[in-house]
Amino acid sequence: MGFSGGFYISEISFNALKSVKSNILIDLEDEKLAKIVFDSVLLEFESSPDYRSNMYINLDNSKLIISIDSEDATSFRASINSAIKWIIVSLDVNDLIK
Repeated sequence: MGFSGGFYISEISFNALKSVKSNILIDLEDEKLAKIVFDSVLLEFESSPDYRSNMYINLDNSKLIISIDSEDATSFRASINSAIKWIIVSLDVNDLIK
C-alpha cells in the first residue's frame, strides 16, 4: 500500500452524556498522494448521511486532518470506520493505477 506515514489521534474528548469529538491526523509523507486521497474522499465526507455525527476533512501539505463530532460512541465508531475505509480504498486504487 502507498501509505508510509503515520496515523495520530491528536485529541479526543468524551462526555458520556453529550458527545465524542476527535481530530485525527494522517501523515502520508507525500503532498501529491495526500492531495489525491483528499480529492477522492472529500465528497464522501460532504455527503455522509449520519445525523448523529459530523465529519470534516482538511488537507495540510502531506497531512489529512479528520475532525469528527458525534452525539455518542456508536456514531463516532461508525464515522471513524467509514473515514478509514474511504482512505484505504483511495490508497489501494492509487496503487493499482501506478
